[in-house]
Amino acid sequence: MLFCCNLAALVQDDVTSTVFEGWYFKVTLPGDGQSFALIYSVEDPAGGNKYSGVGAQVMGPDDGYLLQYSPQVQQFWADRRDLALGAVFKQQGSPAVAAPPVRLKQPLPAAQFDAAIEQGFQATTTWHQGSIVRAEEGASGSLHSTVDSCRWAFSVRPVYGWGDEGERQRSTAGWLASLPVFEPHWQVVMAHGLATGWIEWGGKRYEFEDAAHYVEKNWGGGFPRRWCWVQCNTFEEEPGTSVTAVGALRGLLGVPGVEENVGMIGIHHRGRFYEFLPNTGSISWDVDPWGRWVIRGRTAEYEAVVEAGCDVPGTPLRAPTIDEGLAPFCRDSFCGTCRIRVWPAGQTAGPPLVDCTSSGRSAAVEVGGGPWFTRWQQEAAMAGPVKQLLNLPLDVEALADLLPGPLRPPGL
Repeated sequence: MLFCCNLAALVQDDVTSTVFEGWYFKVTLPGDGQSFALIYSVEDPAGGNKYSGVGAQVMGPDDGYLLQYSPQVQQFWADRRDLALGAVFKQQGSPAVAAPPVRLKQPLPAAQFDAAIEQGFQATTTWHQGSIVRAEEGASGSLHSTVDSCRWAFSVRPVYGWGDEGERQRSTAGWLASLPVFEPHWQVVMAHGLATGWIEWGGKRYEFEDAAHYVEKNWGGGFPRRWCWVQCNTFEEEPGTSVTAVGALRGLLGVPGVEENVGMIGIHHRGRFYEFLPNTGSISWDVDPWGRWVIRGRTAEYEAVVEAGCDVPGTPLRAPTIDEGLAPFCRDSFCGTCRIRVWPAGQTAGPPLVDCTSSGRSAAVEVGGGPWFTRWQQEAAMAGPVKQLLNLPLDVEALADLLPGPLRPPGL
């Protein structure tokens, strides 16, 4: 199934280690900065930890912000293999009790969800629905919501997962990302889709049809110590073109104190997928503490550059951290500009094969972790053994298909 998560689901009842799992769903509306991101996370889903909790963050137009948080992780559910998750913060007609009497394990029909759930959310590959209110108590940090409530209901028509059109979904950054190796893990689930429905933000209703939609997720112990990120799937006169570019200082699971600088560029353009990874070529980035992103990639066949800028301050967001749970840890904006170019390798003096510019200020940009006191110039440097493993031509999902259902790892 092309748009399944294809990931390790860490939200099962038998999980006892310090872990998080998070999902990011973006809807880009016409106009500068007029976008929404629905960001869900669960920290330490087994419960009992100081920072165990469920968070539903919404980033809204003009970089607005809303959080509903609860320490009751039993309110959260997620499917082990498909993209399906949700949480119940408060049932209709009942007080906000510590634990709702009913634990959901799967999505409800839309009308039934509205009738039963006053505060909560549900999300699948093709349907999103929810209603949350400002409720920040228990979350780390002093980041405050800018609106009191948000409601939404919209359908999604997937267009691209991660890889060439019609192909099996690829693991972002190589097949090892399907296994518990990196810290954290990361997967682009849907590089481009089309969303139709409505979102009500602070009492103002936004209706949309075939708006650009994007999905990714992370899971592990906590976010990287430092990272930069650019995403855009709204390019002038190039519907369906999508780019995700990132640079990060991440760890290796099970190897305390060992970190590596890694990066990636993925571009979907006119049915073709251009992928740049440090195990098959080179990745470098030159990023200011805020306002300027330049990420370059090269393989034996192609060279690419992703350039982004942002002239507004953006908004802090919370992210899962190892030491403080869900805490302010990054800065984002929907008001970025983005240009992507791809050339045949060694021919950057000539005309590019791909040259696309974002529609107005519609790109999403981010810096996270830190410290971010100065400009960050870095080339990805992947450990030799890891690079050799990543270059093995393995299809983890195809191998998992050979196993009986009960023996398949979660997410595969």
